[in-house]
Amino acid sequence: MKKYLMLGLMALAMTFSVQAQLKTPQPSPLSKIEQVVGLTDVSIEYSRPNMRGREVFGNLVPYGKTWRTGANANTKVTFSDDVVIDGKTLKSGTYAIYTVPNKSSWDVMFYTDSNNSGLPKTWDDSKVALKAKAQVYPMPVDIETFTITLDDLTSDSAVIGMLWGKVYAGVKFVVPTDKTVMKNIDATMKGNPTANDYYASAVYYYESGKDIKQAQTWIDKSIEMTETPAFWQLRKQALIHAKTGDKAGAIETAKKSLAGAEAAGNADYIKMNTDSLKEWGAL
Repeated sequence: MKKYLMLGLMALAMTFSVQAQLKTPQPSPLSKIEQVVGLTDVSIEYSRPNMRGREVFGNLVPYGKTWRTGANANTKVTFSDDVVIDGKTLKSGTYAIYTVPNKSSWDVMFYTDSNNSGLPKTWDDSKVALKAKAQVYPMPVDIETFTITLDDLTSDSAVIGMLWGKVYAGVKFVVPTDKTVMKNIDATMKGNPTANDYYASAVYYYESGKDIKQAQTWIDKSIEMTETPAFWQLRKQALIHAKTGDKAGAIETAKKSLAGAEAAGNADYIKMNTDSLKEWGAL
């Protein structure tokens, strides 16, 4: 009797084990996006509900009410550096993103308690590290699945975009790229910079609109130290010389870059150099 009872219990345990392993699709699946903005690591983790024929804002998500900005657990954003939003500093770390949607704009709140099953049981205004406004823009088509993006990327900023239904709302944040890079360049130039250091510094100065004469000095030094400069390096040198007003130097270098691009079969650089030489009156 005991033997049969034990066999029965084992069979029952195996049944429960099989049931426990069963997986089905989640109605609001988890998503995580990661993006480097300048030199800052940014990640967002959230769950994505669907419209399923429902009217979203003003109905499923009421206007004027705090929303967890997704489904299931609260949406989380993590910044590896301090960022600036609406002129206010948000310290590095992880925050829950809560929003209050309205027709023309959303309130977006970065909440220091980031471990909640949706909304906090008790809302605490002292935990709102920063509050910002997000302008609402109409979408031409329905976005079926709630979507968060990190877009409009520059070296110094990006936008957290939120899309659902026919609504887009975005919050821009600014990262401390320039401060960090300038500090690194200064330290590097006081040491023993390599050709790559001179090149990277020159390109950063050129692309960020800094002292172009200094950029020219550094790019020339880099090319001088490089035994066989690549066509893409020569291309950047030509552009920097052109920006300083040294058209003759720009043309001479662009021709070298063009020859290198032709030898490498790089159509993009062939076209860019050809277009520049035409613009500068050399073709």
